[in-house]
Amino acid sequence: MAQKGVQPDWETFSCSICLDLLKDPVTTPCGHSYCMNCIKTHWDEEDVKKLHSCPQCRQTFTPRPVLLKKTGLQAAPADHCYVGPEDVSCDVCTGRKRKAIKSCLVCLASYCEKHLQPHYESPVFEKHKLVDPSKKLQENICSRHDEVMKIFCRTDQQCICYLCLMDEHKGHDTVSAAAEITERQRELEVSRLNIQQRIQDREKDVKLLQQEVEAVNRSADEAVKDSEKIFTELIRLMEKRSSDVKQQVRSQQKSEVSRVKELQEKLEQEISELKRKDAELKLLSHTEDHNQFLHNYPSLSPLREPTDSSGIDIRPLSYFEDVTAAVSEVRDKLQDVLRDKWTNVSLAVTEVDVLLSPSQAEPKTRAGFLRYSSEITLDPNTAFTKLLLSEGNRKATLMSEEQSYSSHPDRFTIFHQVLSRESLTGRCYWEVEWRGRVHVAVAYKNISRTGRSDECLFGYNDKSWSLNCHNNSFTFVYNKIQTPVSGPQSSRVGVYLDHRAGILSFYSVSETMTLLHRVQTTFTQPLYAGLLIYGYVGHTAEFCKLK
Repeated sequence: MAQKGVQPDWETFSCSICLDLLKDPVTTPCGHSYCMNCIKTHWDEEDVKKLHSCPQCRQTFTPRPVLLKKTGLQAAPADHCYVGPEDVSCDVCTGRKRKAIKSCLVCLASYCEKHLQPHYESPVFEKHKLVDPSKKLQENICSRHDEVMKIFCRTDQQCICYLCLMDEHKGHDTVSAAAEITERQRELEVSRLNIQQRIQDREKDVKLLQQEVEAVNRSADEAVKDSEKIFTELIRLMEKRSSDVKQQVRSQQKSEVSRVKELQEKLEQEISELKRKDAELKLLSHTEDHNQFLHNYPSLSPLREPTDSSGIDIRPLSYFEDVTAAVSEVRDKLQDVLRDKWTNVSLAVTEVDVLLSPSQAEPKTRAGFLRYSSEITLDPNTAFTKLLLSEGNRKATLMSEEQSYSSHPDRFTIFHQVLSRESLTGRCYWEVEWRGRVHVAVAYKNISRTGRSDECLFGYNDKSWSLNCHNNSFTFVYNKIQTPVSGPQSSRVGVYLDHRAGILSFYSVSETMTLLHRVQTTFTQPLYAGLLIYGYVGHTAEFCKLK
């Protein structure tokens, strides 16, 4: 006896337009099948509206979609049409249930594709709310009144039915569940917009940080490369100086030894001649024949002038020891320079920071500023000729007579100005004690040095910033713009520079620190501390020792 097979569902293989078996079957993008001619005729009629719909699910398409050819009819629907362990089953199907493709919140039932058709075709179901298949439809039923919960109680923040509204929720703030959903969806949309904006902001921040990483890596690579080049140049310079000293010592050694040997040979020749002469005289002195003696005596040759040996001086051996002492002095000075300046190098390295956190912002106390204190000295090659530098080149005094400076292209020729030796980058702090009329300034190295133009004068161009101190009053000047500054009287000014952040601040320093003026800009080059001494002879300014 033959086994009974699975009977095909002929409705699955029929066209919902002609209600006959599919002829030349095609599939729409939404997955429904029709006869080729039937669906084409249907869409031809809709071409006027330029909006094409599926006759079963009413899904619309713009533009007219491409139809997919079906490979042929199958004997039975595929197993995936039937409900699985994780699927929602159709509440209408009898026997083997199909998978539901939609649930109705009004009917509180779930439907497969076949049994859902009335919801698309009949006007009775027009206002029914279809959602994705759900196993929790019963949660929409009030457990007390067995009614659909279509109302939301804002007072108790829960869904209720219309009978609950007349009972324990009477007088509460209530709206329809649909209205509450609409309101919450608006809030969700606002939240999503905020989140999306934050995502964009964070993505922008991430991009900036990535650029910062690339800039840090690039800067570090360049610093290592440049440092290696500079140290290689220093090593080569030292090697050349070593070679020069060695060559000079050997050359002088050769010259001195040659000169000494030349004199030594002369003296040895003279000794030989004197010995021969002594032997000749001895022989003659022993001649007993007086006639022979008297005959030979006049023929004796006279002695030659002795070789000058007055330059020979017996002294303690000290020939090239002074060279060793001189080289040792150079070594000691280099060690001093490296020791003194190495702090600046280390500070420049350790103060590199990608993010300016609040803890790294401008200090609030003098102790905080002193963490960044820098030892600054004045460069004699930049000093105006009537400025006397003293106290290890930390102090400048205006004199009536010119100082004995050599000619140098970096020298200020008109204004009583001087710049520091040290270039200033990173975060630095220094203090200036002043008397008389003094400008405390910073400037780029390429500021003009000659002529009476404002391009040379601190504060009167775009290459320098200056705080003018006079009679316990202050004026800030940049690019010829003068800004009066108020602050407590003090003969000491503190200067804080954060080169990377573009911050330059001037403080009045006494028992407390008071901000006089702050500049926020972008520095494009390393800066140098500067002093300008106006007024009378004897006015001074000095970089204070802070360590």
